Amino acid sequence: MAHSDKPRLIIVGNGMAGMRTLEELLKRAPDMYDITVFGQEPRLNYNRIMLSPILAGEKSYADIILNDWDWYEANNIRLHAGDPIVGIDLKARIVTSAAGRRLVYDKLLFATGSEPIIIPVPGHRLKGVITFRDMKDVETMIDASKRHQRAVVIGGGLLGLEAAYGLSTLGMQVTVLHLAPHLMERQLDSAAGTLLKHELERRGLEIITGADTAEIVGTGQVEAVRLKDGRSVDADLVVMAVGIKPNVWLARSHGLATGRGIQVDDHMVTSNPNVLAIGECVEHRGLCYGLVAPIWDMAKVAADHLAGQDNSGYVGSTTSTKLKVTGVDLFSAGDFSGGDGTEDIVFRDAARGIYKRLVLRENRLIGAVLYGDTGDGPWYFQMIKDGTDVADVRATMIFGQGFEEGALTDPFKAVADLPADAEICGCNGVCKGDIVAAINDKGLTSLADVRAHTKASSSCGSCTGLVEKLIGHTLGAEFVADTGPKPLCGCTHLNHGEVRRLIIARELKDIPSTFQALEWTTPDGCHTCRPAVNYYLLCAWPGDYVDDARSRFINERVHANIQKDGTYSVVPRMWGGVTSAQELRAIADVVDKFGIPTVKVTGGQRIDLLGVKKDDLTAVWADLGAAGMVSGHAYGKSLRTVKTCVGTDWCRFGTQDSTGLGVTLERATWGSWMPHKFKMAVSGCPRNCAEATIKDFGIVCVDSGYELHIGGNGGIHVRATDFLCKVETEAEAIEYCMAFIQLYREEAWYLERTAPWIERVGLDYVQHRLMDSEERRLALRDRFLLSQKDSQSDPWAERAHGKDAHEYQPLETIG
Repeated sequence: MAHSDKPRLIIVGNGMAGMRTLEELLKRAPDMYDITVFGQEPRLNYNRIMLSPILAGEKSYADIILNDWDWYEANNIRLHAGDPIVGIDLKARIVTSAAGRRLVYDKLLFATGSEPIIIPVPGHRLKGVITFRDMKDVETMIDASKRHQRAVVIGGGLLGLEAAYGLSTLGMQVTVLHLAPHLMERQLDSAAGTLLKHELERRGLEIITGADTAEIVGTGQVEAVRLKDGRSVDADLVVMAVGIKPNVWLARSHGLATGRGIQVDDHMVTSNPNVLAIGECVEHRGLCYGLVAPIWDMAKVAADHLAGQDNSGYVGSTTSTKLKVTGVDLFSAGDFSGGDGTEDIVFRDAARGIYKRLVLRENRLIGAVLYGDTGDGPWYFQMIKDGTDVADVRATMIFGQGFEEGALTDPFKAVADLPADAEICGCNGVCKGDIVAAINDKGLTSLADVRAHTKASSSCGSCTGLVEKLIGHTLGAEFVADTGPKPLCGCTHLNHGEVRRLIIARELKDIPSTFQALEWTTPDGCHTCRPAVNYYLLCAWPGDYVDDARSRFINERVHANIQKDGTYSVVPRMWGGVTSAQELRAIADVVDKFGIPTVKVTGGQRIDLLGVKKDDLTAVWADLGAAGMVSGHAYGKSLRTVKTCVGTDWCRFGTQDSTGLGVTLERATWGSWMPHKFKMAVSGCPRNCAEATIKDFGIVCVDSGYELHIGGNGGIHVRATDFLCKVETEAEAIEYCMAFIQLYREEAWYLERTAPWIERVGLDYVQHRLMDSEERRLALRDRFLLSQKDSQSDPWAERAHGKDAHEYQPLETIG
């Protein structure tokens, strides 16, 4: 890219602050400067506040890139990533990079950010002592988790807790050492800090407050952390997260005025009129800011100055904090220290894990701490910033904006009442006015459009509901609902995939904690989400999660299909469609004994007993069980049948033992819960008498092996299977079957059959997951086998012996 005759602007730092300033500058004067950016990291600009989700496995690096290569090229910006500036000649206006590049500038912008504080205790330079500040640190922690077991995080502030929880999700045993009496003392009062401590301990973290580090112990590699009170905590990895300090060495060593940070005026200009500074590296009016929100305000002011536009200047920021520790919702803003002349309004709901504290002075809100329910954080924050007189709402404000007059009947009232400068998306510094202007000026009609143009709700996603309400309020009937994955139900803004991913990432192992952690809008969910979440938990945590009967449909709850007259259908399992005289006699005896009116052969090669009374179910099951018969799960979102033909045993066209393979498959896979019903078949030759090519998983035997087919179904919309692959041995066929089942179990949405799932993700994707790596395929198979250890117990036998007896008792008549 050739240099032009335009004024030359050089940015020292390729992070969020510098690039946000460029974005603002390009809005104001897109062709004004010849722009060059030098970055210390060999990466593109990424969202540093989203490092925690990467550590927790919720996002990838690609998900958090803010400006890709195309953006730099489209805006004629030269980027030298991994080549930091190391020298500046302020008089000659020349910068020198580590690689030896020397460039002349007309304007220079420092955006060097901050650097982590390292406690200079003995042992702080040992191998295994790291910080948590950039992608390299995250990669180091992920790598350490694969080789080591115990981690110590020094510092129980925002960054330290994010690191601790992320490491715990990677399987490490984590201890947090915090000097203060309670966690996050700068953002939380003691009550909220104590609640947070208990919650994190419940999630498996060890928290030690009042812990003063004396020494990091080890020979070459860290082995332990010793406290000044004599206690010692074993550690293979130590993460220092005790705070940050402005990165000022370059500015200070080359003559710019510095205090704690690079000193700037209200227009972000340093002691040199040609040099500006922005972000965590600056000191403004004696204050340094370590949060992202002030950066957005500074960027606009700096961009105005660089563009030659008038601006009243930066006057400082009122900041708020939202904790991103997975599964814990916290919000704080303003001054909550209390003191003379202040009064507190406090709300506690121990059962729901909610704590709210508002601090008022002279009928104005000056501070807020929210734990467990942070939905009204933006409303309180706006009141603090505006100095709103709250006398009229004082009596109800602790209950949130929803208790304002009219808010309960008008879903848009809350967002309509917010001023234009109200912050909607804290991660990306987007206010209400920005979104409304983008909608009106650019004709945006959907959430996807707004995300693309403003970045609102594109990071952590917690403001998605608020953004959607704002779009709906602005457009009215013209609002186009998001065409992407829909929310699981009206109780949450999360879709099925997000719920599944977060259950694993946050180690959520019961329905109440899932609803709490994922900010469900209803306390107990609904008929749509409860069965789905119940299944997702069952699939994610086999052996740990206890199935919640309340969250199952009636047929699964009583383990029989209810009929239109209130009686039930009972279908015992017949392995591969094979039965015996003993089983048939037992069925006949049960039919006679209980007066069952209809006996029918099913399409799945089984026998259906129709018209069984509810209070006879357990006795029917006991008699069938005595003959060795178990539940056929004809009622369940589970394996139903494995249909077979007689194969080489009897058929002159048979090429393989299809019956034996079908029986083996059914005995290996029965009892497994699925997103939807699942049917299999094994045909002994290409004549396909078992109809294997309209099953969820079908095998067609041929002379040279087994052809495997997936994603078929009968019903209203018949779908033939897709060909997966051909294998040579029966063992391979079983291996692929189990791996396919587990992939479907782990990735499909609840109530999604294999056919629409494959159409959604693509056959190529399924083939890639099952065929490109034997290691990954075997891992899927092994996870399926692990889940089966807790699934293959006959629910009929359990209930015949008294389990869930209340389900089968008739209602008492009240006289």
